[in-house]
Amino acid sequence: MSNKPKRQRWYLGGPAGAGAVMFTHPLDLLKVHLQQAKTTNRGLISTALKVIKNDGFLGLYGGISASILRQLTYNTTRFALYERLSAKLLENRNDALPFYQKLAIGCVSGFVAGVVGNPADMVLTRMQNDVRLPKDMRRNYKHGFDGIYRVVVEERFHTLFAGVTMTATRGLFMTLGQVATYDQTKQILIMTGYFKDNVPTHVLGSFFAGTIATSITQPFDVIKTRMMNAKPGEYQGIYHCAKDISKDGIFKGLYRGFVPRWIRLGPHTILTWVFLEQLRKAFPLKND
Repeated sequence: MSNKPKRQRWYLGGPAGAGAVMFTHPLDLLKVHLQQAKTTNRGLISTALKVIKNDGFLGLYGGISASILRQLTYNTTRFALYERLSAKLLENRNDALPFYQKLAIGCVSGFVAGVVGNPADMVLTRMQNDVRLPKDMRRNYKHGFDGIYRVVVEERFHTLFAGVTMTATRGLFMTLGQVATYDQTKQILIMTGYFKDNVPTHVLGSFFAGTIATSITQPFDVIKTRMMNAKPGEYQGIYHCAKDISKDGIFKGLYRGFVPRWIRLGPHTILTWVFLEQLRKAFPLKND
């Protein structure tokens, strides 16, 4: 029997990611607060309590519309490219792709998706950061589309791609960790004979993928967040920003907010893959 993977519908990654952020968005918001903080004294729980005190429980869902929009652009693009490029390479094979090819596909897919998703990502970061600002300094975007529109009108179109190099690089490494690693881990687990293509296997594979993704993308995420919220001319480039963040030490700087990000990204990766695998089973291609 052939070990060649089945083709899947290319557009299911976006809806799967959008479903996942409905559960994980509050942790993503707290991560942004911790990364933006000028002091390292505040923790996850105290930050959450401050948000709730100032803006109520729904304050934890600030920017949710932009978060969903980001999933429908960034996540759809990277999963679609990964699926289509994989299918192309599989045309002349009767078995699974080697891991190095999955990594290469992940690099391309993640980088392109980072560029496509940058506008929504920037608006999301700003909307999440709004709740920590004085009310007279908030941008008060109504939703994701309003944020994109106002950025174009008030700051010019190219501002939507502020920090795009870092976002695309982060997307590259994120896709290596979340998608290529999951794909390979799931394949290895099933090949042992002890696992089947079911939810427990999906959870285990995505847990490992989420941990890898968090570890390798944390520095990029911190720099991206700082640059997207920076005033014009505040940083001369990525190196200048990274140097400023790391002035109190690499771990306190570039790995600030690692725990809440791991807590957020781990469940997010698991939920995304569980939802995606179930969507694939519910809506298989007719020629499968």
